[in-house]
Amino acid sequence: MATSKALTYLESRKNLTGCACGLLGLVLTFTGVAGPYWPVVVAGLYGAGALIAPPERPALPDFPDPSAQLGELRGDFERLGTYLTDVELPPAVSGRLTELTDLLAALLEPGWVAEVLAQDPEGVHALSRAVRQDIPEAVDTFVRTRWWHRMTPGQEPPERHLERQLALLHEEAERLATDLRETEARRQESHTRYLEDRSEQRP
Repeated sequence: MATSKALTYLESRKNLTGCACGLLGLVLTFTGVAGPYWPVVVAGLYGAGALIAPPERPALPDFPDPSAQLGELRGDFERLGTYLTDVELPPAVSGRLTELTDLLAALLEPGWVAEVLAQDPEGVHALSRAVRQDIPEAVDTFVRTRWWHRMTPGQEPPERHLERQLALLHEEAERLATDLRETEARRQESHTRYLEDRSEQRP
């Protein structure tokens, strides 16, 4: 550990700048300017150089870009689909879930839609949250609550809560799809204005 720190300092900007200033002190010594106090001059110039050197900037963490995140998310979505096939759901709830997963599959499908989505970090985060947290939690909570409902009937059926949850998640996914569509519409409008402006500028 100590050796690693020493090597790091030797390669640092502070040491390199200090050495450059120290060499200047040696030049002054050889030319007779520093006189008998040359060790103090050399050490002082080295210290001054080390102080004025810009601090080291740590490298930024190498986070995956949105495209890579979507690739990982597709794998998680496939695992979610495998899990959902093993869950017994009422027909009405199953229909809601199919509508939601079909929409998510369309948004995650590789191609130009995913390319637009990759430029929207908040959209990627919303999809990730739905796939990795919201849907699994909603379904798992339903499975556990349904068991208790069978033991103690008379309470509100748990499928009503699940159906409402899936409807809300579907609304979120639809809003995301609408935002992506509007992004493309604005892009198209911008290109139209660009062509119009270019046409007007011709002699």
